[in-house]
Amino acid sequence: MTQPAPSVKLMWPTPILERQLPDHEAVNAGLIELFARHREQHPGPDGSVYSSSDDLLERYDDESLKQLFAFVSQSVFQVAQSMNAAVWAGMPGMRLQLRVVGAWFQVQNHYGFHDIHTHGNCSWSGVYYVQIDDQARRAAHPHLGARNGLTRFYGPSLTLLGGAYQDLGNAYLQQATHDVQPQAGTLIVFPSWLNHKALPYDGALDRVIVSFNAQVHGQGGNRSAEFGFS
Repeated sequence: MTQPAPSVKLMWPTPILERQLPDHEAVNAGLIELFARHREQHPGPDGSVYSSSDDLLERYDDESLKQLFAFVSQSVFQVAQSMNAAVWAGMPGMRLQLRVVGAWFQVQNHYGFHDIHTHGNCSWSGVYYVQIDDQARRAAHPHLGARNGLTRFYGPSLTLLGGAYQDLGNAYLQQATHDVQPQAGTLIVFPSWLNHKALPYDGALDRVIVSFNAQVHGQGGNRSAEFGFS
């Protein structure tokens, strides 16, 4: 009797989408101008990190923001489609809608950082790099070196490593982080539950990013899904 061939299934993947916004220079210049005006009108406390409120899309009718978030919408649908294809295939004719439930900018310098965290009230989150020193200049920093200004993601296995027995059988678990080299014009989209942080940054240019939280719904909510989401 022929035995079925053994198979290995890789379960519960963690998708991270990285894309470059075409012709991003003009968009980024417009964003920098908008954010400078915002900071003049809404100065924050002295420090190495400035964060705006998360209502940028409601607050400003700005062409640069519109262009960026058209790209964000396309990108979120791209990664969500790749992960939900089997579920969405069971809902023919369903019109899907993206809802951005928060969008804000953050300015970081002089060793400022954003500690490890996740994002709530959404399925997908993202970071878009508007401005930062180039990689070579960041890496030449006398104290921070190659980690200067990185975005670091922490895999689900991180919480298991503290009490885990390590041998060559589970060596694949030991790489529990993924570092993204920031570059102006790059967008990163990731699951909202994924732990991440902005490492300390010090540079000639401010590290300026736009972050967002997004939800994907059907035109009548999510009740068409077999799970009965509301």
